[in-house]
Amino acid sequence: MKEFPVRILLIGADGRMGKTISDLANDDSEIDIIARCDLGDPIEPPMKNCDVAIDFSQADASTEICAAALQYRKPLIIGTTGHSQEQRGIIEDTARSVAIVFASNFSIGVNVLFWLTRNAAEKLGSDFDAEIVETHHKMKKDAPSGTAKTLAGILKAAREMQSEIPIQSIREGDVVGEHTVIFSGPGERLELTHHAASREIFARGALRAAKWIIKQPPGIYSMQDVLGL
Repeated sequence: MKEFPVRILLIGADGRMGKTISDLANDDSEIDIIARCDLGDPIEPPMKNCDVAIDFSQADASTEICAAALQYRKPLIIGTTGHSQEQRGIIEDTARSVAIVFASNFSIGVNVLFWLTRNAAEKLGSDFDAEIVETHHKMKKDAPSGTAKTLAGILKAAREMQSEIPIQSIREGDVVGEHTVIFSGPGERLELTHHAASREIFARGALRAAKWIIKQPPGIYSMQDVLGL
């Protein structure tokens, strides 16, 4: 069993999430960020010496990151969103040989929202229509958000639906992230909402996942697996 501190390679270190993770890691005695990489930096050398890599970079970097992780058999925490089907396929193929936590959102509260959404959809049944509203800062590139897509997938699976769940995406100001699942039924309406006030909630979740994944066998895991939900 790996003893602390866990040696981490942080990919996307110059981004908002990368900087937040770095700040939190400085106060965590169980974490040691041994290398920080960003656009244009070589990934293979630091990958060799880490225990786990955390990726909050860009979807286009996934091929290179997965190849390096596969070469040195290092687990991955992937928080980047907006992957194409081909890129997701590469991640899934890599997970046959290394452990990967691949999550659209690392917030503990959001993952409880996922759990609540699945249970609400099952209990309310087909009499209630479902839709999703998500709001993020105007600099966010992908829309709908990865979290909204995950919520939609949960709703479709819970109801065994083929049709798409309506998603409204709003990009304004500096909103960190807001997600609302709306169930509208005869004479009543139920809303499940999560508000993110700080990026620290995602960074804390990613660091928690990094400590957890080093003890796991190869496979693809969600943040709900990390939390035992």
